[in-house]
Amino acid sequence: MPTKDEEQSVNIFDLLSEEAPEEEKKVDKTKSRRAELLEPMGIKDCFEEGSISIDMRTCRGIECNLCVKACPTNALYWKAGEIGIVEDLCIHCTACVANCMVDDCIRVTRKRPDGKTERFSNAKDVCKLLRNINLRKGKDRVKSLFRTPEEYFERYGK
Repeated sequence: MPTKDEEQSVNIFDLLSEEAPEEEKKVDKTKSRRAELLEPMGIKDCFEEGSISIDMRTCRGIECNLCVKACPTNALYWKAGEIGIVEDLCIHCTACVANCMVDDCIRVTRKRPDGKTERFSNAKDVCKLLRNINLRKGKDRVKSLFRTPEEYFERYGK
């Protein structure tokens, strides 16, 4: 009969050898595959997760093919009458949406490292998104140079 101490003890080896939940394995496998595919191209994946979809009913495919040409990782390709997607290669960079001639044909959703989710499906959305990002970067840069308006006025006058 086990003693009270034996009942409360935990076998660490069993805990370490337990398999990770299926969802965690899938995420880790996808991340490692993406890193493996993108590393030789010298492309950095800036987004934790994301998705891309193409509405084949509105896609002009062979008529335009602009999204395929714009994709920096060749995640989009022409296949048997439609545009195909290699999800592991897509870095959710906005190039395909910005070059697509049909609004709401390509939909991209991406999650930034800070947890903010961005969605876009036409060139106007991409321009607004990039403008906001650049404005934030500019504002942060000015704040790093001048912590208060008084510092700015001291340096440059009124």
